[in-house]
Amino acid sequence: MTQWSDYSTGRRIKMLRAGMTQEELAEAAGVSLPTVRKAEKEGGSIGLPSLLKLSGALHADVSVILGQQAPRRASLIGDRAMLRGLSRAVHDTAAGVGADVEPPDAAVLRADLDQAWADYRAGDYTRAGSLVLPAITEAAALLNSAPDDARCAAHGILADAYRLAAYTAQFHGARDLAYAAIGHARQHVHEAADPLRAAMVECGRPWIYMRDARLDQATATAEDAFTSIEPRYAERDPETLATYGWHVTFAAVVASRHGDADRARDLLSQGHAVADRMGRDVMINGTSYGPTTVTAQAIGIHTVMGDPGKALALARSLGDLSPLPQAARNRLALDVALAQADTRQYDAALETLLQVCSAQPDWARHQALPGGIMQRAGHASTTRVRKLGGILGISLFAR
Repeated sequence: MTQWSDYSTGRRIKMLRAGMTQEELAEAAGVSLPTVRKAEKEGGSIGLPSLLKLSGALHADVSVILGQQAPRRASLIGDRAMLRGLSRAVHDTAAGVGADVEPPDAAVLRADLDQAWADYRAGDYTRAGSLVLPAITEAAALLNSAPDDARCAAHGILADAYRLAAYTAQFHGARDLAYAAIGHARQHVHEAADPLRAAMVECGRPWIYMRDARLDQATATAEDAFTSIEPRYAERDPETLATYGWHVTFAAVVASRHGDADRARDLLSQGHAVADRMGRDVMINGTSYGPTTVTAQAIGIHTVMGDPGKALALARSLGDLSPLPQAARNRLALDVALAQADTRQYDAALETLLQVCSAQPDWARHQALPGGIMQRAGHASTTRVRKLGGILGISLFAR
């Protein structure tokens, strides 16, 4: 029986557009007709911005277009079980169901959530989801039993749990659950009276929008997120600076995906200025930010904006990567591989990709970018492509 991954990318696009003509798809995606024709051509490839636009017009995740996931998102049994439980926890607690359990100790619950966030930053999204699943119910129980003087803190804990649930669901392709969870997080974070935590939730919304190819909404909400916490010039508090710097830099990422290079450069410059003021990378409220972080993000931004040479120069300037969480280091490797492919260093691109995917296969299978890099550089090394295909479940040698 033919699997979804057995088809070529061009064939998958044709199947996904169903009754749409190429002209209708081009108009819906906001790309040229030659771009659609190139995407559907055997062996053809297009850039990431165009791929994202096609994804939005086809109402299909990029990973589906590239064959990493079937249209209804094939996943491992453990992933599906985790998602079912996570969905019940998110929807039940939001409806006031299931939280009539013994409330946990707040310090213990925070420690459990810290571990879940650590697994998320390490790229183990299934384990993070498994840990946050009971934490949501426990956080709801804690809020139900909290005295008046502890309710703001309890709202904050529940908002953190919902936000992590949203991120975990997003990486597993459960976008409806991601939207629901980030919405519940937003509701509770406003009760927490914590502007920095609220900004983190607001930044989660544009990330989900961006993954859903809703770039107009992503741009607007990303800008709102950082302007809401813009610090005074003399501000030196590392928590405030790290949170603001991360939000500005993420807004630059969104602007680059939206094709607004001038705005992306302006925001990235602001991000560098904040990092320089900090002088070092710090981990605050689950977010790492500082000089290493902003440079790593800049590599991806310059690649998307069509300047892979600048991206590779920045990559060579990076030294110690230990300030970056494992998932961020993995993403950095993907951005470097894409820049190498864009500069026609195809063997180097496949080798970089093979190294990160071999070392982090569970993380890699939740990413859409490896398939795009393979498609662009796959003709350089059949051996590397076959090894990558075995790790990611992708076949470029397709009908």
